[in-house]
Amino acid sequence: MRHRKDHRKLSRTASHRRALLRNLVTALFQYERIETTVAKAKEARRLAERLITFGKRGDVAARRHVDRFVTRPQVTRKLFDTIAPWYAERHGGYTRIIRIGHRLGDAGETAYLELVKSVEQKAQEMKEREAAAAARAGKGGKAAAPAKGAKAKEGAAAAEGEKPKRGRKREFGPAGEPAPAKKTRRTVKTG
Repeated sequence: MRHRKDHRKLSRTASHRRALLRNLVTALFQYERIETTVAKAKEARRLAERLITFGKRGDVAARRHVDRFVTRPQVTRKLFDTIAPWYAERHGGYTRIIRIGHRLGDAGETAYLELVKSVEQKAQEMKEREAAAAARAGKGGKAAAPAKGAKAKEGAAAAEGEKPKRGRKREFGPAGEPAPAKKTRRTVKTG
């Protein structure tokens, strides 16, 4: 019986487990959302929440403690400067696990581990995404579309004729006829 055993071993040695969790927590702070298995997410959540609490403290000792665990200095700066102020009024519960189903290869149960954000932060991110989408559409999307009418139909027909077919690209000889097919070697594996 596993009485008083407070964490998952994840079928790894202690050093491998520590390296895995350091990488997961660093990626969580860097990207604010990661996809992993449920067991790994639950273990990484424990450590991430502790590190966010250190980030809220904000003193030199806390920064050094976090630096020993997080693998990238710029992620440590992000934790102390950006992420920790989000949770100044919140006591715990900084992360969320969202189960997303089973993996195809081994049927492992996967989940998103993400940082919890306020309604204002979500609204601001939505505005930023919409502005980026509008900028992309303005560059080469809708603004560059041809005018309607006969010219547009002719342009579309010409573009369809020029589209390459799926598969290998055809190479043409000097007179415009298709080049002969290249010979390929076939190897047979035995035994």
